[in-house]
Amino acid sequence: MTRRVLLLAVVVLAALAAPVAAQKKPPKLPAGVEVERDLVYAVRGDRAMKLDLYRPEKFEGALPVVVWVHGGGWKNGSKDRCPAVWLVPHGYAVASINYRLTGVAQWPAQMDDCRASIRWLRKNAEKYGLDGDHVGVWGGSAGGHLVALMGTLPKAEDEAVSSQVQAVCDWYGPSDLLTMPPNLGPNKATSNGAKLLGATVVEVPELAKKVSAFHQVSKEDAPFLIVHGDKDPGVPLEQSRKLHEALTAAGVPSTLHVVEGAGHGGKRFQTDEVRSVVRAFFDEHLKR
Repeated sequence: MTRRVLLLAVVVLAALAAPVAAQKKPPKLPAGVEVERDLVYAVRGDRAMKLDLYRPEKFEGALPVVVWVHGGGWKNGSKDRCPAVWLVPHGYAVASINYRLTGVAQWPAQMDDCRASIRWLRKNAEKYGLDGDHVGVWGGSAGGHLVALMGTLPKAEDEAVSSQVQAVCDWYGPSDLLTMPPNLGPNKATSNGAKLLGATVVEVPELAKKVSAFHQVSKEDAPFLIVHGDKDPGVPLEQSRKLHEALTAAGVPSTLHVVEGAGHGGKRFQTDEVRSVVRAFFDEHLKR
C-alpha cells in the first residue's frame, strides 16, 4: 500500500510540474538592461492591452523610444520574446507591445492598439525617462505591415496626444494586400488577409487599399528603413521594392536593404551587418 501511495504521489507531482517546465522562460537580457513587464497601455472591454518596457539600468537624459510590433499573420505571436532588446545598451528604450489578434477582433483594432501604445508612451514619458518627441517603430512580417501603416496613414482624428512616429523600420512586411499571393489564390477566403479584413480583398478592394501602406504613401510620411530577404517564400520581395519606390517618388527618405540568401526572418536578420544598418537608421532619425 505504501509503495502505491508513493508512486501515486510521484505521478501527481510530475503532472503538476509539467506545465511549469513546459513554459518558455523569457530570454536572458543583455548586461545593463532592465525590464518592466505587463504595463497596461489600454483596456478593450475586459481585455487589458499590455507592453514590456526595456531600458538601460543607468542612463542620463530622456531615452528615444523604439516600439517593437510582433508578427504572426495578425493571428499569432506576442510581445514576450522581443528581438529588438539589443538596441537598449545603445541608448534606447524599447517597448514590445501586444495588440488584438484576428481571433479577437478585425481591422482596425490592430492599428487602434498600436496607436494607443504610442500615446501611452508619450503620456508617461516623464515617468519612465522617455523622449516622447522621438519615437520609432519596428516590426516583422505582420508587424512590418502594421508599422509601415503607422508611418503612412493620415493622422488619427481627435487625438489629444499624437500617435505619429518619427521613424519606421519595416522587416519583410506585406505592403499591398491586393497583390499578396495568398489573398488571391484558391484559399483566399481563409487567408490571413481575409481574416484581418473580414472579407477577401476581391470583395473589399477599397478597404484593402486603406490597409496597405503602398496605397497610403504621401510626402508627409516618416523616414523608412525596409529590410527584406531575397529568398522570402511568404512575402515576396516585390512587396518591399514597390513600397520603397513609392516612398522615394514621394520624396520620403527610404532605404531598402536586401538580405541575400534570407527567407522570411531567421538568423540572417540578426547579423552584425543588419544590426549596424538598423542602429544607424534609428540613430539618424531618433537621437538629438
